Amino acid sequence: MSNSSSVGEFLLLAFADTRELQLLHFALFLGIYLAALLGNGLILSAIACHHRLHTPMYFFLLNLALLDLGCISTTLPKAMANALWDTRAISYQGCAAQVFLLVFLIGAEYSLLTIMAYDRYVAICKPLHYGSLVGSRACAQMAAAAWGTGFLDAVLHTANTFSLPLCQGNALDQFFCEIPHILRLSCSHAYLREILSLVFSVFLGFGCFVFIVLSYVEIFRAVLRMPSEQSKHKAFSTCLPHLAVVSLMFSTGMFAYLKPPSVFSPTVDLVVSFLYSVVPPALNPLIYSMRNKDLKYGVKRLFLYMLLKHQ
Repeated sequence: MSNSSSVGEFLLLAFADTRELQLLHFALFLGIYLAALLGNGLILSAIACHHRLHTPMYFFLLNLALLDLGCISTTLPKAMANALWDTRAISYQGCAAQVFLLVFLIGAEYSLLTIMAYDRYVAICKPLHYGSLVGSRACAQMAAAAWGTGFLDAVLHTANTFSLPLCQGNALDQFFCEIPHILRLSCSHAYLREILSLVFSVFLGFGCFVFIVLSYVEIFRAVLRMPSEQSKHKAFSTCLPHLAVVSLMFSTGMFAYLKPPSVFSPTVDLVVSFLYSVVPPALNPLIYSMRNKDLKYGVKRLFLYMLLKHQ
Protein backbone atom coordinates (compact mmCIF):
# COMPACT_ATOMS: atom_id res chain seq x y z
CA MET A 1 0.00 0.00 0.00
CA SER A 2 1.33 3.44 -0.92
CA ASN A 3 2.17 5.75 1.92
CA SER A 4 1.37 9.44 1.99
CA SER A 5 5.11 10.18 2.06
CA SER A 6 5.40 8.70 -1.46
CA VAL A 7 3.20 11.51 -2.80
CA GLY A 8 5.63 14.28 -3.68
CA GLU A 9 3.04 16.66 -5.07
CA PHE A 10 -0.65 17.10 -5.74
CA LEU A 11 -2.37 18.21 -8.94
CA LEU A 12 -4.94 20.96 -8.49
CA LEU A 13 -7.98 21.53 -10.68
CA ALA A 14 -7.28 23.03 -14.11
CA PHE A 15 -9.78 25.81 -14.82
CA ALA A 16 -9.49 25.64 -18.59
CA ASP A 17 -7.74 23.77 -21.39
CA THR A 18 -7.09 26.71 -23.69
CA ARG A 19 -4.42 29.32 -22.99
CA GLU A 20 -6.83 32.22 -23.54
CA LEU A 21 -9.25 30.98 -20.87
CA GLN A 22 -6.37 30.32 -18.47
CA LEU A 23 -5.23 33.93 -18.83
CA LEU A 24 -8.83 35.09 -18.40
CA HIS A 25 -9.06 33.18 -15.12
CA PHE A 26 -5.73 34.68 -14.06
CA ALA A 27 -7.00 38.20 -14.77
CA LEU A 28 -10.28 37.54 -12.92
CA PHE A 29 -8.50 36.17 -9.84
CA LEU A 30 -5.97 39.00 -9.95
CA GLY A 31 -8.77 41.58 -9.96
CA ILE A 32 -10.52 39.95 -6.99
CA TYR A 33 -7.24 39.58 -5.11
CA LEU A 34 -6.17 43.20 -5.65
CA ALA A 35 -9.62 44.45 -4.62
CA ALA A 36 -9.44 42.40 -1.39
CA LEU A 37 -5.89 43.61 -0.69
CA LEU A 38 -6.89 47.23 -1.27
CA GLY A 39 -10.10 47.07 0.77
CA ASN A 40 -8.66 45.22 3.76
CA GLY A 41 -5.40 47.20 3.58
CA LEU A 42 -7.31 50.50 3.74
CA ILE A 43 -9.29 49.28 6.75
CA LEU A 44 -6.10 48.21 8.54
CA SER A 45 -4.35 51.50 7.80
CA ALA A 46 -7.34 53.69 8.68
CA ILE A 47 -7.93 51.96 12.04
CA ALA A 48 -4.24 51.88 12.94
CA CYS A 49 -3.63 55.55 12.06
CA HIS A 50 -6.85 57.19 13.22
CA HIS A 51 -7.09 57.57 17.01
CA ARG A 52 -10.87 58.00 16.83
CA LEU A 53 -11.17 54.39 15.62
CA HIS A 54 -9.30 52.88 18.59
CA THR A 55 -12.44 51.33 20.06
CA PRO A 56 -13.44 47.67 20.65
CA MET A 57 -15.58 47.44 17.50
CA TYR A 58 -12.76 48.66 15.25
CA PHE A 59 -10.20 46.53 17.11
CA PHE A 60 -12.21 43.45 16.13
CA LEU A 61 -12.62 44.81 12.62
CA LEU A 62 -8.84 45.22 12.35
CA ASN A 63 -8.42 41.56 13.33
CA LEU A 64 -11.05 40.57 10.76
CA ALA A 65 -9.19 42.46 8.01
CA LEU A 66 -5.95 40.68 8.96
CA LEU A 67 -7.67 37.28 8.81
CA ASP A 68 -9.31 38.12 5.47
CA LEU A 69 -5.95 39.14 3.98
CA GLY A 70 -4.41 35.88 5.16
CA CYS A 71 -7.34 33.76 3.98
CA ILE A 72 -7.47 35.08 0.41
CA SER A 73 -3.65 35.08 0.19
CA THR A 74 -3.63 31.36 1.04
CA THR A 75 -5.67 30.26 -1.99
CA LEU A 76 -5.69 32.80 -4.83
CA PRO A 77 -1.93 33.44 -5.42
CA LYS A 78 -1.25 29.75 -6.07
CA ALA A 79 -4.32 29.46 -8.33
CA MET A 80 -3.16 32.56 -10.24
CA ALA A 81 0.38 31.22 -10.60
CA ASN A 82 -0.88 27.87 -11.90
CA ALA A 83 -3.14 29.60 -14.44
CA LEU A 84 -0.36 31.94 -15.56
CA TRP A 85 2.34 29.27 -15.90
CA ASP A 86 -0.01 26.55 -17.24
CA THR A 87 0.62 24.05 -14.46
CA ARG A 88 -1.45 22.20 -11.86
CA ALA A 89 1.22 21.12 -9.38
CA ILE A 90 1.52 21.99 -5.71
CA SER A 91 4.14 20.34 -3.50
CA TYR A 92 3.15 18.01 -0.65
CA GLN A 93 4.56 20.50 1.87
CA GLY A 94 2.82 23.38 0.10
CA CYS A 95 -0.48 21.52 0.22
CA ALA A 96 -0.08 20.81 3.95
CA ALA A 97 0.74 24.49 4.56
CA GLN A 98 -2.31 25.55 2.56
CA VAL A 99 -4.62 23.25 4.54
CA PHE A 100 -3.16 24.42 7.86
CA LEU A 101 -3.39 28.13 7.04
CA LEU A 102 -6.88 27.94 5.56
CA VAL A 103 -8.35 26.00 8.51
CA PHE A 104 -6.51 28.27 10.94
CA LEU A 105 -7.67 31.53 9.34
CA ILE A 106 -11.27 30.49 8.60
CA GLY A 107 -11.67 28.96 12.07
CA ALA A 108 -10.29 32.12 13.70
CA GLU A 109 -12.49 34.32 11.49
CA TYR A 110 -15.64 32.44 12.38
CA SER A 111 -14.80 32.73 16.09
CA LEU A 112 -14.12 36.44 15.61
CA LEU A 113 -17.45 36.97 13.83
CA THR A 114 -19.13 35.39 16.85
CA ILE A 115 -17.29 37.83 19.14
CA MET A 116 -18.25 40.76 16.89
CA ALA A 117 -21.92 39.75 17.16
CA TYR A 118 -21.55 39.70 20.95
CA ASP A 119 -19.89 43.13 20.83
CA ARG A 120 -22.81 44.59 18.84
CA TYR A 121 -25.32 42.89 21.15
CA VAL A 122 -23.77 44.46 24.25
CA ALA A 123 -23.41 47.87 22.55
CA ILE A 124 -27.07 48.01 21.48
CA CYS A 125 -28.91 45.95 24.11
CA LYS A 126 -26.77 46.66 27.21
CA PRO A 127 -25.12 50.04 26.49
CA LEU A 128 -24.68 50.94 30.19
CA HIS A 129 -22.58 47.79 30.77
CA TYR A 130 -20.54 48.08 27.56
CA GLY A 131 -17.44 49.58 29.20
CA SER A 132 -17.25 46.83 31.83
CA LEU A 133 -18.12 43.88 29.57
CA VAL A 134 -16.05 44.86 26.53
CA GLY A 135 -13.04 46.66 27.98
CA SER A 136 -9.58 46.71 26.41
CA ARG A 137 -8.39 43.68 28.38
CA ALA A 138 -11.52 41.68 27.53
CA CYS A 139 -11.10 42.60 23.85
CA ALA A 140 -7.50 41.37 23.81
CA GLN A 141 -8.49 38.12 25.54
CA MET A 142 -11.40 37.46 23.17
CA ALA A 143 -9.28 38.17 20.09
CA ALA A 144 -6.51 35.90 21.41
CA ALA A 145 -9.10 33.17 22.05
CA ALA A 146 -10.35 33.47 18.44
CA TRP A 147 -6.84 33.16 16.98
CA GLY A 148 -5.97 30.35 19.41
CA THR A 149 -9.12 28.39 18.54
CA GLY A 150 -8.28 28.61 14.84
CA PHE A 151 -4.70 27.48 15.50
CA LEU A 152 -5.69 24.42 17.55
CA ASP A 153 -8.33 23.47 14.99
CA ALA A 154 -5.75 23.73 12.20
CA VAL A 155 -3.20 21.59 14.05
CA LEU A 156 -5.81 18.88 14.68
CA HIS A 157 -7.12 18.68 11.10
CA THR A 158 -3.74 19.02 9.37
CA ALA A 159 -2.16 16.32 11.53
CA ASN A 160 -5.10 13.96 11.00
CA THR A 161 -5.31 14.55 7.23
CA PHE A 162 -1.62 14.25 6.39
CA SER A 163 -1.02 11.19 8.55
CA LEU A 164 -3.28 9.15 6.24
CA PRO A 165 -1.87 6.78 3.60
CA LEU A 166 -2.83 7.90 0.09
CA CYS A 167 -3.23 5.40 -2.74
CA GLN A 168 -5.88 6.88 -5.05
CA GLY A 169 -3.52 9.06 -7.08
CA ASN A 170 -2.66 12.69 -6.44
CA ALA A 171 -5.27 14.66 -8.42
CA LEU A 172 -7.51 17.03 -6.44
CA ASP A 173 -10.68 18.33 -8.08
CA GLN A 174 -10.29 21.72 -6.44
CA PHE A 175 -8.29 24.93 -7.07
CA PHE A 176 -6.67 24.67 -3.62
CA CYS A 177 -5.91 21.87 -1.16
CA GLU A 178 -9.18 21.10 0.61
CA ILE A 179 -9.50 18.37 3.24
CA PRO A 180 -12.49 16.47 1.75
CA HIS A 181 -10.69 16.14 -1.61
CA ILE A 182 -7.52 14.85 0.08
CA LEU A 183 -9.58 12.31 2.07
CA ARG A 184 -10.90 10.91 -1.22
CA LEU A 185 -7.34 9.83 -2.04
CA SER A 186 -7.00 7.81 1.16
CA CYS A 187 -7.03 4.04 1.12
CA SER A 188 -7.35 3.57 4.88
CA HIS A 189 -10.36 3.48 7.18
CA ALA A 190 -8.36 5.83 9.44
CA TYR A 191 -9.84 8.69 7.41
CA LEU A 192 -13.00 8.21 9.53
CA ARG A 193 -11.05 9.78 12.41
CA GLU A 194 -10.70 13.00 10.42
CA ILE A 195 -14.37 12.81 9.37
CA LEU A 196 -15.35 12.71 13.05
CA SER A 197 -13.06 15.67 13.73
CA LEU A 198 -14.71 17.60 10.90
CA VAL A 199 -18.19 16.77 12.25
CA PHE A 200 -17.12 17.98 15.71
CA SER A 201 -15.72 21.24 14.29
CA VAL A 202 -18.86 21.86 12.23
CA PHE A 203 -21.07 21.33 15.29
CA LEU A 204 -18.96 23.86 17.19
CA GLY A 205 -19.40 26.18 14.23
CA PHE A 206 -23.13 25.55 14.34
CA GLY A 207 -23.13 26.55 18.01
CA CYS A 208 -21.39 29.81 17.07
CA PHE A 209 -23.90 30.35 14.26
CA VAL A 210 -26.85 29.89 16.64
CA PHE A 211 -25.24 32.35 19.06
CA ILE A 212 -24.79 34.90 16.25
CA VAL A 213 -28.39 34.52 15.07
CA LEU A 214 -29.76 34.84 18.62
CA SER A 215 -27.58 37.92 19.20
CA TYR A 216 -29.00 39.55 16.09
CA VAL A 217 -32.56 38.60 17.03
CA GLU A 218 -32.07 40.48 20.31
CA ILE A 219 -30.45 43.38 18.42
CA PHE A 220 -33.35 43.60 15.97
CA ARG A 221 -35.86 43.52 18.85
CA ALA A 222 -34.03 46.40 20.52
CA VAL A 223 -33.79 48.31 17.24
CA LEU A 224 -37.54 47.98 16.57
CA ARG A 225 -38.19 49.72 19.90
CA MET A 226 -36.13 52.75 18.80
CA PRO A 227 -38.26 55.84 18.09
CA SER A 228 -36.00 57.13 15.29
CA GLU A 229 -36.56 55.67 11.82
CA GLN A 230 -33.05 56.77 10.85
CA SER A 231 -31.55 54.78 13.73
CA LYS A 232 -33.57 51.72 12.71
CA HIS A 233 -32.44 52.01 9.10
CA LYS A 234 -28.80 52.42 10.12
CA ALA A 235 -28.87 49.41 12.46
CA PHE A 236 -30.61 47.13 9.94
CA SER A 237 -28.38 48.20 7.04
CA THR A 238 -25.31 47.44 9.17
CA CYS A 239 -26.42 44.17 10.76
CA LEU A 240 -28.21 42.42 7.89
CA PRO A 241 -25.18 42.29 5.52
CA HIS A 242 -23.04 40.98 8.41
CA LEU A 243 -25.59 38.23 9.10
CA ALA A 244 -25.79 37.42 5.37
CA VAL A 245 -22.01 36.90 5.08
CA VAL A 246 -21.91 34.76 8.24
CA SER A 247 -24.78 32.64 6.86
CA LEU A 248 -22.98 32.30 3.51
CA MET A 249 -19.73 31.22 5.19
CA PHE A 250 -21.39 28.68 7.45
CA SER A 251 -23.78 27.12 4.92
CA THR A 252 -21.19 26.74 2.14
CA GLY A 253 -18.48 25.56 4.54
CA MET A 254 -20.80 22.97 6.07
CA PHE A 255 -21.82 21.74 2.61
CA ALA A 256 -18.19 21.51 1.44
CA TYR A 257 -16.98 19.54 4.44
CA LEU A 258 -19.98 17.39 5.38
CA LYS A 259 -21.64 16.47 2.09
CA PRO A 260 -21.71 12.70 1.41
CA PRO A 261 -19.18 11.31 -1.12
CA SER A 262 -22.05 10.29 -3.42
CA VAL A 263 -22.88 13.99 -3.94
CA PHE A 264 -19.94 14.82 -6.18
CA SER A 265 -19.87 17.53 -8.80
CA PRO A 266 -16.61 19.37 -9.62
CA THR A 267 -18.55 22.47 -10.66
CA VAL A 268 -20.65 22.58 -7.48
CA ASP A 269 -17.57 21.92 -5.32
CA LEU A 270 -15.70 24.72 -7.06
CA VAL A 271 -18.53 27.26 -6.63
CA VAL A 272 -19.13 26.31 -2.98
CA SER A 273 -15.43 26.54 -2.07
CA PHE A 274 -15.14 29.86 -3.88
CA LEU A 275 -18.11 31.18 -1.88
CA TYR A 276 -16.63 30.39 1.54
CA SER A 277 -12.93 31.02 0.89
CA VAL A 278 -12.81 33.95 -1.57
CA VAL A 279 -16.10 35.88 -1.48
CA PRO A 280 -16.16 36.85 2.25
CA PRO A 281 -12.60 38.31 2.32
CA ALA A 282 -13.42 40.33 -0.81
CA LEU A 283 -16.85 41.52 0.39
CA ASN A 284 -16.17 42.22 4.07
CA PRO A 285 -14.38 45.56 3.44
CA LEU A 286 -17.43 46.79 1.51
CA ILE A 287 -19.92 45.53 4.07
CA TYR A 288 -18.14 47.06 7.05
CA SER A 289 -17.18 50.37 5.44
CA MET A 290 -20.07 51.38 3.16
CA ARG A 291 -22.43 52.34 6.02
CA ASN A 292 -19.75 53.37 8.51
CA LYS A 293 -19.17 57.12 8.59
CA ASP A 294 -16.27 56.93 11.07
CA LEU A 295 -14.41 54.39 8.97
CA LYS A 296 -15.03 56.31 5.74
CA TYR A 297 -13.78 59.45 7.49
CA GLY A 298 -10.66 57.58 8.58
CA VAL A 299 -10.00 56.37 5.03
CA LYS A 300 -10.47 59.90 3.65
CA ARG A 301 -8.01 61.27 6.21
CA LEU A 302 -5.56 58.56 5.26
CA PHE A 303 -5.81 59.48 1.56
CA LEU A 304 -5.45 63.17 2.42
CA TYR A 305 -2.36 62.48 4.50
CA MET A 306 -0.81 60.44 1.68
CA LEU A 307 -1.56 63.20 -0.87
CA LEU A 308 -0.05 65.92 1.33
CA LYS A 309 2.98 63.77 2.04
CA HIS A 310 3.74 63.37 -1.69
CA GLN A 311 3.34 67.05 -2.54
